[in-house]
Amino acid sequence: MTVQEPRGLHRRRNPLTGRWVLVSAHRNARPWQGERSRGETLPLVAHDPSCYLCPGNRRANGDVNPAYDGPYVFDNDFPALGPAAADHDTGPQGSNLFAFETVQGRCRVLCYSPDHSRGLSRLPTTQIRAVVDTWAEESAGLGQAHQWVQVFENKGAMMGCSNPHPHGQIWASDHLPDEAVLEDQHQQTYFATHGEALLAAVAREEFGGPRQVLANPHWLVIVPWWATWPFETLLLPRQSVARLEALDAVMRDSLAEALHQLTRRYDALFECDFPYSMGWHGAPYGRSDVRPWQLHAHFYPPLLRSATVRKFMVGYEMLAEAQRDLSAEEAARRLRELPLPA
Repeated sequence: MTVQEPRGLHRRRNPLTGRWVLVSAHRNARPWQGERSRGETLPLVAHDPSCYLCPGNRRANGDVNPAYDGPYVFDNDFPALGPAAADHDTGPQGSNLFAFETVQGRCRVLCYSPDHSRGLSRLPTTQIRAVVDTWAEESAGLGQAHQWVQVFENKGAMMGCSNPHPHGQIWASDHLPDEAVLEDQHQQTYFATHGEALLAAVAREEFGGPRQVLANPHWLVIVPWWATWPFETLLLPRQSVARLEALDAVMRDSLAEALHQLTRRYDALFECDFPYSMGWHGAPYGRSDVRPWQLHAHFYPPLLRSATVRKFMVGYEMLAEAQRDLSAEEAARRLRELPLPA
């Protein structure tokens, strides 16, 4: 049975990473005189001639986008990861204090739609399904040559998005990044101890509970017990699946519907184009046993009280541990009870 909301000041542990978060729900009522950001608004035009990502436009590197009519993927013009050099050495180098290692990888950009004004929350489920298929296809292809494939999206200027055209990114690397290492370690340990995937247990315990936001026959969205960001959510399959490309047609259709519902709820919460960073975590590639891993997506939105007041990770969060002013249960209730537009 899922754990209910604890009373008073307390800490909660994230079983995926081993980190803790301090929950101080009473602080959400404090007066706010800090920075108020501008609310995010969607572009109003379907095609922007000055946009580097719209069909037919010239990108910053001089390439011209084709007249695409669905999801469009290309190699990032300014990649953070690139191919290995001739003398590529993956082993640790330097000293015990100042170690380094060379890395290689590939960075891809995924435009969700040719329409400059339609992010995931404004796409019909059929077009979201096309995005899901592209995530799966890219992950499978990049996974043949890389250990980790990170599908993600930074939505909105508040989250550092450099172009308003709805798009995400896919970075593949020959190493496991820090977050993946932690999730891998904790999922492996849980499986070895309990004989069940950690997030499969979470999905079972949280279904129908106070932290559930929405559910359908194949997917569950919760505000996780250990949420750090105010309206953070975790999207989980209700069946065992380790990677995006392992989703069958029914689960992909169901996922498109869950994404449609979740992103619309976000936009409705503060009546704005809701900013967030989101990303998929699946089993690393090159593994013979993926049973400890359960595919999942993290959504990290910064907004706290309105379209203009956001959460800052500063001070105590940077120097000690994460802290939140809104309980996970209250955040889930607010998202769950939102009346959605027809």
